[in-house]
Amino acid sequence: MLESFPGFTLAVRRQPPLREGLPPAVLVHGLGGSSLNWVPLMRLLADAVHAEALDLPGFGHSPPPDDGDYSNDALARTVIRRLESSGRGPVHLFGNSLGGAVSVRVAALRPDLVRTLTLVSPALPELPPQHTALPTALVSVPGVPALFARATRGWTPERRVRLTVRTCYGDPSRVSEQALAAAAEEYRSWSALPYSWDAMTRALRGIVVTYTTGGARSLWRQAERVNVPVLLVYGVRDKLVAYRMARRACAAFSDARLLVLPDSGHVAMLEHPEAVSRGFRELLRTRQNKPSSGRS
Repeated sequence: MLESFPGFTLAVRRQPPLREGLPPAVLVHGLGGSSLNWVPLMRLLADAVHAEALDLPGFGHSPPPDDGDYSNDALARTVIRRLESSGRGPVHLFGNSLGGAVSVRVAALRPDLVRTLTLVSPALPELPPQHTALPTALVSVPGVPALFARATRGWTPERRVRLTVRTCYGDPSRVSEQALAAAAEEYRSWSALPYSWDAMTRALRGIVVTYTTGGARSLWRQAERVNVPVLLVYGVRDKLVAYRMARRACAAFSDARLLVLPDSGHVAMLEHPEAVSRGFRELLRTRQNKPSSGRS
């Protein structure tokens, strides 16, 4: 379903809840992903939350923003405006990778809109980044995207998807041929759009900028401002966000729980959705057992 706002349009994927009255949840995907990345987890949580997954501007079925701004700040403003307009907040907010960084900023700036925060391999600043993340980061360098596009011009969507799976999964063999085919078809449709590569490179540059931003706008400083319960999910086999960052993340958030998945990579909600579901349910139980802070 497409929803239009001044300056941007968002596609929203909904998971019907198993009963009325469940609290709302909003899920934000990572770089190059879409709302489809959350479908397995949303199905598992249909008895716990009323979930909606967003396609960030320029990704999935959402057209690019009118101003071409893919910075972390701009994406956070997009999510905030969507939460405000829905009237469903505060929500249980989920984010993966880039979506995790965006969600941290949302929770820091607008705590009134967030009940809990679940971060799956969040793209919090990591300097130096682990060496396996460098090829991805290089795509943000001016001139490199054109070189990469020329070098891979003959690649099929299937080949590109298999490379992505090898990069993002701890165990690529867990992905079925049916799932690979579906992902390739989605990539074929998205990559045919005239803005797809621009959206990817600009959003990646936005991540790089957050890694070098200091002061009050630093994501680490903003993490310290988050005052809701946080679930941090890290995969030991993650090639893009180092598991070693889990300790710093736990120290940054005032109320954090850590879920470590030894066999997971960068997209635990796809690779081990059952474990992420259990972790979130435990977060809910812990929150419900705490004295009320005025939120329901």
